[in-house]
Amino acid sequence: MQRWLMKSEPSDFCIDDLMKCPKQTEPWDGIRNYQVRNTMRDDMKIGDQAFFYHSSCKEPGIVGIMEIVSQAYADPTAFDPVHKHFDPKSDPDNPRWLLVDVRFKEKFEKILTLTELRTNKSLAAMRLLQRGCRLSITPVSQREWKAIVQMG
Repeated sequence: MQRWLMKSEPSDFCIDDLMKCPKQTEPWDGIRNYQVRNTMRDDMKIGDQAFFYHSSCKEPGIVGIMEIVSQAYADPTAFDPVHKHFDPKSDPDNPRWLLVDVRFKEKFEKILTLTELRTNKSLAAMRLLQRGCRLSITPVSQREWKAIVQMG
């Protein structure tokens, strides 16, 4: 099993939204970065765990845990001309953009803020905390996962 950190802007989709979804499961759509797409396609597996991270907000941080519950498949929003994630160059026969389904597992009692994460020395090498890392999905090592869960 691998572990991940997946970012979402809470104004678009937050952990409470995931909790309210049918079966607490939802497609993680809107990925428009080739490296992240390749990670979903090549590395993510059913059963992997992921931290849900609220980004681009007043207090960014980890808010809970979710599980990957599908293999990567074509993101239908890429083919919908009225959707904000529409990509006219994406072809249904050879999709450019993919998504995975995620299922809610746990909401933390309090947000683990970016500031708190930065102060934990055992997280110094974490991709999220590296200068210039703006990827919306990044791997989390077993050691990092354990340290973050203990913080919560």
